[in-house]
Amino acid sequence: MKGRLRVDQPTTLPEGTVLDLVVDDEGDDLDEAERAALNAAISRAWRSVQAGNGRPMKEVLDDLKQP
Repeated sequence: MKGRLRVDQPTTLPEGTVLDLVVDDEGDDLDEAERAALNAAISRAWRSVQAGNGRPMKEVLDDLKQP
């Protein structure tokens, strides 16, 4: 895919430089307790997957597409 990047600040990138553009997430509004709860949930989920209790992503996505 070809395109042009227009910036509002001077750049020293040479013509033809290839860049990967990503959305810059500046964080979230979680407080310490919410962040701890999120990290605990992620850890539990990861241990569950490691124990063999998981589903292939394709199945999950297919389920999400169902009305």
